[in-house]
Amino acid sequence: MKPRILGLPPSNASLVPSSVHKFILLGILMSVPQKTSSLYGLSKNLFLHRHLIFQMTKREVIGRYRGSVLGLLWSFLNPLMMLSVYTFVFAVVFKSRWGITPAGTEESKTMFAIMLFAGLIVHAVFAEVINRSPSIVLSNVNYVKKVVFPLEVLPIITLGAALFHGLVSLTVLVLAYCIFQGIPHLTTLLVPVVMLPLLILTLGLAWILASLGVYLQDVGQTTGIITTVMLFLSPVFFPLHSLPEQYQTLILLNPLTFIIEQMREVVIWGRLPDFMGLGVYLLISLIVAAAGYAWFQKTRSGFADVL
Repeated sequence: MKPRILGLPPSNASLVPSSVHKFILLGILMSVPQKTSSLYGLSKNLFLHRHLIFQMTKREVIGRYRGSVLGLLWSFLNPLMMLSVYTFVFAVVFKSRWGITPAGTEESKTMFAIMLFAGLIVHAVFAEVINRSPSIVLSNVNYVKKVVFPLEVLPIITLGAALFHGLVSLTVLVLAYCIFQGIPHLTTLLVPVVMLPLLILTLGLAWILASLGVYLQDVGQTTGIITTVMLFLSPVFFPLHSLPEQYQTLILLNPLTFIIEQMREVVIWGRLPDFMGLGVYLLISLIVAAAGYAWFQKTRSGFADVL
């Protein structure tokens, strides 16, 4: 079938807001999606399709709550309820303590819940993107077969939606810290610096999984297991220092561990992050992202045949 280049397929046209439709057409008229696998080509595509990415990310977030009475308010209520549950279960029922407090202070009953929630935010952003990546292309078949569409932006849109929910959860965390611990530290403003390397790494993995998900249906069945294993093999529910040294090395191999520890450093303890470690992590993430993008661009030509 000859691709449509002037809009979306009639069957889906009613599902896309006119603003999104307009930006899709604008992106098509500005340039045909680039097949280059270079990071320069990626940067150029992202700039050309920046309005499309923003509008489709917005649609992704709003669409998740479409039809519900509270709408977007659920994005705030969900982490708030989870934080309340964690506080009750761990601080009240199990009387858990993290075991480290700032000098001269005593750990409060809610400190464990706050420490745990900080780790869960990092894992949630990563897991949401990774778990959805294998089905990104499969759930947008019309973009592959009937529309000239920059498929490489689909994982970016998923990452953008995950970032929105992560930002809401971080807001809940900061509010909880204000209530139970006092004024937040200024180092909390460094959270984007801490998260950036992980986000780039996640995007690179998302491109790889999005491509593999087209050719191997089993990929989507394994990502949920892997992200769950990564949750329990990272210092989310326990402090890293509580483990024997030989097990700490194993936990540090988890790419979430370093970011979780740095998140707590800037948000909970008010310390500067390990910039050297973040720099090395960023370099590795850029390599993974470049490889993932190159793989996606190399394999995308076969999507239409498989789908």
